[in-house]
Amino acid sequence: MPNDLLENDSATFRSSSRGRSDSLGGKYLTFRLGKEQFGLEILKVREIMGWINITPVPKAPPSVRGVLNLRGKIVPVIDLRRKFEMVAVENTDRTCIIVVDVHVHGQSADVGILVDNVSEVLNIKSEDIGPPPTLGCDMDTNFILGMAKSAGSVTILLEIENVLSESELDNVNIVDVDTK
Repeated sequence: MPNDLLENDSATFRSSSRGRSDSLGGKYLTFRLGKEQFGLEILKVREIMGWINITPVPKAPPSVRGVLNLRGKIVPVIDLRRKFEMVAVENTDRTCIIVVDVHVHGQSADVGILVDNVSEVLNIKSEDIGPPPTLGCDMDTNFILGMAKSAGSVTILLEIENVLSESELDNVNIVDVDTK
């Protein structure tokens, strides 16, 4: 990771379309799906792991790839390519599962998200983050926290709580299992 990461700033960004105010400046784990770069608030990230076998779950929504056993805890894995209706690709040696902390039915739970590759941790200033786009149609952008601008490119910052729907997670039991 580069040492010249941008300085943290606690300025506030207002998004009237969502009716809330967030301090968006801070550290983000960035990753890629195809040519697009996305970011997650680093405080939501529990772990990053390479590709491992995932156990499919019958009758799960298409975006739920299955579950994995993470040190005795069953963790559902969501394929972000499927979730975002992107073209499927083969897993590679760079394919990663990012385990994130989300709230399901008022409880904290770990969920894996499958991505093409992890890039780096960026420290993004609030003034470099703009609101989600208004595309002139009825597209729901509630899952986009903001759009970060840097070095001529854009990183789509995700509100992971809104990317992963409770109905997807309802089909997968989030329970501890005894691995002794």
